[in-house]
Amino acid sequence: MATEIPAELTDLLTTDVLGHLTTVRPDGGLAPAIVWVDFDGTHVIVDSPVGARKGANVRANPQVALSLVDHQNPFRYLQLRGRVTAIHPDDGLVQIDRMSQRYRGGPYPWREQPREIFEITVDHVRVSSGRR
Repeated sequence: MATEIPAELTDLLTTDVLGHLTTVRPDGGLAPAIVWVDFDGTHVIVDSPVGARKGANVRANPQVALSLVDHQNPFRYLQLRGRVTAIHPDDGLVQIDRMSQRYRGGPYPWREQPREIFEITVDHVRVSSGRR
């Protein structure tokens, strides 16, 4: 079982590709959400408003799945499974600003609500480098 994200696909985590994050609800159902993502070289990073359903879900059950598909080549993708292993405040909205720069081209505009950062440790990686 692969647990390393191939270097040639890390751009899917560090450009403007949207992620599809699935968390587990308290009733055992799945809760998909479209999210901005980042990668620190070890962990996949997701940022969320404090008090959002994602946060409640991962605190109750840290298991998550995340998929990302290349804009230009839909047969080039990452499918990841893992655990949220750390949650901490996005002080000064530094993380969301970094992602907003990539996804929106400027600072994150909605600054009135505190946000938190989820660090995901990847346990399983499935990839496709696309059709040639």
